[in-house]
Amino acid sequence: MNTTQRYQSFDSELSVLSAVREGQAEQDRLTQRDLAERAGVSLGMANLILRRLAERGFLELTRLSAKRVRYALTGDGMKELARRTAGYYRRVSRSAGIYRAKLESFVDAARRNGSESIVLVGSSEVESLLAEACEIKGIVFLKTADPEKAKSLARRNGAVLVLSEGSDTAVFADAGIAGESLADVLSALPDDISELSAF
Repeated sequence: MNTTQRYQSFDSELSVLSAVREGQAEQDRLTQRDLAERAGVSLGMANLILRRLAERGFLELTRLSAKRVRYALTGDGMKELARRTAGYYRRVSRSAGIYRAKLESFVDAARRNGSESIVLVGSSEVESLLAEACEIKGIVFLKTADPEKAKSLARRNGAVLVLSEGSDTAVFADAGIAGESLADVLSALPDDISELSAF
């Protein structure tokens, strides 16, 4: 199992543990289907994870009828939920730091090349990091969801167009406007912060 698969499994188990805890707090008698929906996993995956967590002693399963089971976190399950939640936040924080460094490097390179503004087209989970990088590096940050406004802004001298996921790149290519894909910006630079020299 590679690192990505391990994180996905870890995240799925965390989501199921959280869904069970939420159900307990609301005193709901959730079905596996309910837990799967809350956790964002398939019914089959929820079944597998619930059995795995019960085998590890994190869940207590109480049969209410032939078809109904109540799921409850044990004391060890509560500790595991807290441990995994803390680990998840550490991982997210580390990733945010890496993305922040990548975006600062990108913005710094744009500034050195004479750009005066970065225009984000659409929205992104990392837009606040991009806006912060622009502020730190002294470049104007603009955001729009309107392709026509983005085209107008991109035609200004010194503007760099950054296209968020879901932005129609063909609209800009057909108009002869180059734009950077945000996904490309984040993947083109080194993952290791120590390799970045921009800060």
